[in-house]
Amino acid sequence: MTISEVSEKYGLSADTLRYYEKAGLIPQVRRKESGIRDYSEADCGWVEFIKCMRGAGLSIETLVEYVSLYQKGKRTERKRRDLLVAERDRLKAKMEEMGKTLERLNYKIKVYDTKILSCEKDLLARKE
Repeated sequence: MTISEVSEKYGLSADTLRYYEKAGLIPQVRRKESGIRDYSEADCGWVEFIKCMRGAGLSIETLVEYVSLYQKGKRTERKRRDLLVAERDRLKAKMEEMGKTLERLNYKIKVYDTKILSCEKDLLARKE
């Protein structure tokens, strides 16, 4: 696939894909004789993985470390797993904090709704 096809498929700009490649997040993408990038299924798998992990809040640095470990082979499996576990734990903590924030927002909205309804009732009662 060309970079524009991959860009469209995953909703990422070509510049983002180039950046990911330059940063080492996507292992070196093969090029055609003309120099145009030719993304393989494996390359697309990396794009999908990186997009998913970035969407979950993982930093570029963490992902660079993960890809670097992956490229070193089987001997880094434990380190890669540990890295993912640590990120999962951070994500869980973030989700818990976001849950608390959501509860707080819901409470504030309920308070506003109650006050607004009360004020509207008072206004209607005055008109009668």
